Amino acid sequence: MDKVVRTAAEAVADIPSGASLAVGGFGINGIPHSLIEAIHNQGATDLEVVSNNLGIDGWGLGVLLDAKRIARTTNSYVGENKEFERQYLSGELILELVPQGTLAERLRAGGCGIAAFYTPTGVGTQVAEGGLPWRYRPDGSIALASPKKETRVFNGRPHVLEEGITCDFALVRASVGDRQGNLIFHKSTRNFNPLCAMAGKITIAEVEELVEPGQIDPEQVHTPGIFVHRVVVVGKSDKRIERITTRKRK
Repeated sequence: MDKVVRTAAEAVADIPSGASLAVGGFGINGIPHSLIEAIHNQGATDLEVVSNNLGIDGWGLGVLLDAKRIARTTNSYVGENKEFERQYLSGELILELVPQGTLAERLRAGGCGIAAFYTPTGVGTQVAEGGLPWRYRPDGSIALASPKKETRVFNGRPHVLEEGITCDFALVRASVGDRQGNLIFHKSTRNFNPLCAMAGKITIAEVEELVEPGQIDPEQVHTPGIFVHRVVVVGKSDKRIERITTRKRK
């Protein structure tokens, strides 16, 4: 089955307002920026996003955030986006903050059809006991707090119950893909992308390079085509460095 669509705009045309999105990437590495831009141009709003973070100001998911298209977000890191901070602290945005490994496993579990799982991460903190601010009021008081979660002891150690995550759509960026949706992620782009691809009811992949079926060694496939519904070729443009740390030349 040929899953290639002509443009990013065509790939996201049916994403409605209020949809939930699992979005791959880490920082601004491996993010599906072309698909994000297409959603911005398409106009969907009140989106619920699950991603490691919300990009940076003016790039990645920061584009949708700047346009106030995101109503709720589930993240593990929030430190690189000033507009994110402003919207959250002013009560314009709901934030569910999740430990990074737990977020990864919640996406994987959702993709595997696992409703929930127990983990020791977060036991004894507000992650398990509740009370984390999900939404503030404009005066700084808490309007919505995280609920208390079920805990259980295994082998003498307490664990907290975490639910798997599935979303209406998943957006990912791959280095190589074929027409049947099999994907390869080069190096550190293999971060949250494979997990998000599994968690979407409809998964859309932007790929830098498109090859024909059979050209990818099955042993090299990171995400099988069974998880992917649409593929759009975007090339290798639009890559940025989040923070340059190299020394200046003498």
